Amino acid sequence: MIENICDKEVLLAIIIHNNYNEPGVNFFTPTDFSQQLAFMKHPQGKLIEPHVHNPVTREVHYTKEVLFIRKGSLRVDFFDDDQNYIESRILSAGDIILLSTGGHGFEVLEDLEMFEVKQGPFAGDCDKTRFSCENLNIKLK
Repeated sequence: MIENICDKEVLLAIIIHNNYNEPGVNFFTPTDFSQQLAFMKHPQGKLIEPHVHNPVTREVHYTKEVLFIRKGSLRVDFFDDDQNYIESRILSAGDIILLSTGGHGFEVLEDLEMFEVKQGPFAGDCDKTRFSCENLNIKLK
């Protein structure tokens, strides 16, 4: 299952749940995203041609993150660009999320192991703005 988390017309995140299993090459992200995410399923013996990636100048204005939940569970809280709470989802082992815009916060619900992939280079304190979100009325969907 795939979930697109949106606030109005703005795509905040894409969640690919661990039961997703479509054959072939399936990209979940729009072609203009600076971070691309796909699932590939091929039969034994399929050849994927060797290739190199050509140098292409790209401008990245916002950091997109991909999280892969290896073990445990995690609640993800989504916020708009003005730091207003939108809604939450729970991720479990095997789930993947691409966080594209807006804000996000997390609560670890079970002991967690996860991978994070994002664009670099890391800009230190300039890379993100932290904010508080006390007394959230959690809306799980």
